[in-house]
Amino acid sequence: MENTGQHSDSLVVLTALDVEYAAVRAHLVGPRPRLHPAGTLFEVGRLDGTPWRVALAEVGDGNQGAAVLTERAITMFGPRAVAFVGVAGALKDDVEIGDVVMATQVYAYHGGKDEDGELHSRPRVWPVRQELDQLARMARRTGAWTDLLRDRPPGAARPAVHLKPVAAGEVVLNSADSPLRRQLRGNYQDAAAIEMEGAGVAQAAHLNAALPALIVRGISDRADGKKYDADVEGWQSRAARHAAAFAFSVLRELPPGGDPAAVPGAVTPADAVPERFPGSRTAPPLPPAAVTAPPPPPSPDAGTPPDTGPAAAHRQLLRWARRLSDDLD
Repeated sequence: MENTGQHSDSLVVLTALDVEYAAVRAHLVGPRPRLHPAGTLFEVGRLDGTPWRVALAEVGDGNQGAAVLTERAITMFGPRAVAFVGVAGALKDDVEIGDVVMATQVYAYHGGKDEDGELHSRPRVWPVRQELDQLARMARRTGAWTDLLRDRPPGAARPAVHLKPVAAGEVVLNSADSPLRRQLRGNYQDAAAIEMEGAGVAQAAHLNAALPALIVRGISDRADGKKYDADVEGWQSRAARHAAAFAFSVLRELPPGGDPAAVPGAVTPADAVPERFPGSRTAPPLPPAAVTAPPPPPSPDAGTPPDTGPAAAHRQLLRWARRLSDDLD
């Protein structure tokens, strides 16, 4: 596919649960650990048959932690895109256990105003980037993504793929009739699944120059009071594998970008793997290319350089503040 000019040949894929992590890791070749100075452990491996290097981490549940660690991963790897791959509960009758939902938009449904005993919803919404939406539609249309399901029995029915909104909050929903279920039914009627990390990932990606963010969920239960029965039957593992297969079928078709060094602070996964892990308590040194030397002092004959940059802007703000203070006096 034609290159769109985005900036890196690395991807970041995050998960919340160990079963999701295992499903994603199975698609990587030669994963090796990299430890962030703040303690987050990534594994960096290749996506076979593609130019992609994938940085994988398990971040735990919840949107706040997902947002913080997505920001950390973006700063560390300067990726072309981020993805969250995991399981979710279905909110619609036509979404079956084992199906895959790719979020066309993510609702942060907990926003609202409680007034006179009534909750007025004030959601935050993040739509998926057009390029990911189109690649997902192509993957669904061809059905070739199921070739990545290594344990799929011959002749087994293909899991359905739904491109629908997803609701992301801070609550595990396991009831067919509860105040939260009624809120979702009344205000987010088009949401096909409910989960707990997509809003954090989507917001962090949006705040990083609208970086493409792919949220893919395998349906492991129907959020109807029978979640634990479905878990015992092994649906979390199967749903996670379905989500990972579909996500990578989309990411494989994403065109790589340019030089990751163009991203401030970005370190490529190739340079990121420490020689020893986890023996040292200190972070591995940055490669020479990531260290920026200070500019040389201006020549005496060069004249007065223009007063530009963040420091100059700060000085200008101080001058305006003093002038405003004098006017008020």
